[in-house]
Amino acid sequence: MKIAVVILNWNGKQLLEQFVPSVLAYSQEADIYIADNASSDDSVRFVSEAFPSVKIIQNKKNGGYAKGYNDALQHIDADVFCLLNSDVEVTENWLKPVISTFINEPNTAIIQPKILDYNRKHYFEYAGAAGGFIDKFGYPYCRGRIFDTIEKDNNQYTDATIFWASGACLFIRASVYKSLNGFDEAFFAHMEEIDLCWRAFNSGYEAKFVSSSVVYHLGGATLSAGNPKKTYLNFRNSLYTLTKNADSNLFGLVFTRLSLDGLAGIRFLIKLQPLHTLAILKSHMAYYSVLPNLLKQRQHKQTSKQYYQHTSIVWTYFIKNKRQYDCL
Repeated sequence: MKIAVVILNWNGKQLLEQFVPSVLAYSQEADIYIADNASSDDSVRFVSEAFPSVKIIQNKKNGGYAKGYNDALQHIDADVFCLLNSDVEVTENWLKPVISTFINEPNTAIIQPKILDYNRKHYFEYAGAAGGFIDKFGYPYCRGRIFDTIEKDNNQYTDATIFWASGACLFIRASVYKSLNGFDEAFFAHMEEIDLCWRAFNSGYEAKFVSSSVVYHLGGATLSAGNPKKTYLNFRNSLYTLTKNADSNLFGLVFTRLSLDGLAGIRFLIKLQPLHTLAILKSHMAYYSVLPNLLKQRQHKQTSKQYYQHTSIVWTYFIKNKRQYDCL
């Protein structure tokens, strides 16, 4: 099985210097690529000189995470793509259990390893933790991380089928990626992996969490959690994903989402974070402007299988005060 580990880079020389060595040290089973998103720093020169075994693909423009990978992966011949953030440290033998799962489980199309916090290595990391799920209204959460509550890793989460895998470290069969036409480039960044995983789910594929593969994610290296732009992209793209992929009463789902998003905006105001409230308003306006096109993209082969485990993670977390996955 031919594996390609592909690290997307944009002006990230310092991150590459810090994190590429672990990838080179522990990824003998794979070819390593840097997909450069038209960086203006000297990232490309640095990689070519410091890591000559790493293959470099230079994209013509910075199209964000989604277009960046779509453009780069066209030039890579592999059975499995590993999409790896530039701020991830991998560990010894991280690829072996992933390869074994792909070989032994033909219907598994997507795999996520255990993602721990680079700065607190005994805790899960926000972006993915032990595998992701969504509620009926499209709000994402993870085993090990619900909203801002992050659990300590006590090996409480073993291998399991999940709904979405984090884009911080996502393995996908190349044939499936191509059959789904890759990421939706309208997303630019954030939530595009959930959309991809949902489309895979609707096509009958499975995503798995493999606990014996471990990586450490720094997180927030490109766009911090406190940046209103991140709030904008997350809320807008979540609505995009829900509209494109949900197979039940779409009008009712979207109406409820808009109401819940409004409450989120009020919460930001109470916390004296008005720029995040404004970001939510802007995300809704952007969503309305492209709604006709999103409706055209709704899949014709949507599965009747239920995509959610819990109706409302918002209600469960904020009202019922259940803050950990195993308490849901």
